[in-house]
Amino acid sequence: MPEAAAPASIARPDGWQVLKRNRAALIALGFLVGLSLIAIIVPLLLPDELKSTSSASFVPPMQHAVETHATHVLGTDVNGQDMLYRLLSGARVSLGVGLVGALISLCIGTLYGMISGYAGGRIDGVMMRTVEVLQSVPRILFIMILIAALDDYVKEWIDGWRLAAQARNWNDLAANISEVKAYSKVLVMIVSLGLVEWLTMARIVRGQVLVLREMTFVTASRAMGQSPVGVLRRHLLPNLSTIILTYLTLTIPAVILDESFLSFLGLGIEDPAASWGSLLKDGAQVINPLESKWWLLVFPALLMSASLLALNFLGDGLRDAFDPKSGD
Repeated sequence: MPEAAAPASIARPDGWQVLKRNRAALIALGFLVGLSLIAIIVPLLLPDELKSTSSASFVPPMQHAVETHATHVLGTDVNGQDMLYRLLSGARVSLGVGLVGALISLCIGTLYGMISGYAGGRIDGVMMRTVEVLQSVPRILFIMILIAALDDYVKEWIDGWRLAAQARNWNDLAANISEVKAYSKVLVMIVSLGLVEWLTMARIVRGQVLVLREMTFVTASRAMGQSPVGVLRRHLLPNLSTIILTYLTLTIPAVILDESFLSFLGLGIEDPAASWGSLLKDGAQVINPLESKWWLLVFPALLMSASLLALNFLGDGLRDAFDPKSGD
């Protein structure tokens, strides 16, 4: 018995050892952690004149603006706002939307796939046919419809909280709630993205559960009278954790791309808030053959591309380390 149990006990350390030898994945992880910390901390440390609009429009990078009495490292936009501050603020929004949307899809997809794979039979068949039908619906169109249908309701809900705070003379809280109104479409978008990105996760989890449910420890648990919920929670979910983590990192860039595309179309975050997609939209609007404000487009595109590339490298590294179907 000890010899038979040994391989299972060393499976996870072996996976982490494989990941540690993947230099690209480790560099990607370091880049993402560093970018997240910078996006959270640096905007808090910047002077107030860099966080507001000014008359210093289209100041090139590394130029000193007389109007703001500051040097703008990455230049300014059409409203005279510092691009470094806007870029880091956009990173917080885009990475936050990607992470939260991916977590929502992970919860829905994991639960759905576990139930489908463990139940089997007709239940599995109906649930998988439902997934196939949902996958045939254009996800961007679905998200656009949800945003158009729910955005006004979310704004009214936020206004209700603001008015309630004003009625109690909580003016600071009311001001903060009013700022949240600019993110109403983002709130709807996060939920919408989570509702469409879970389909692939459900199929992956279901395939793993079909294999795990036939293994000895699951059969023994059922024979001892353990409930299906107990088997799923105590035995199947822990064995799915690394697979779930791997495909979570691959879902985040997909969510970020969808958010950026919708923001580029003007369906995402509203000014003065920013995301990578809205910054790319603003940059594209001022590109012309006569005078190109290149920094408005180049810097958001570079940071977004580097982040998506890092997420894909990290996801590939985790998949190579922990997915038993990925090979060596």
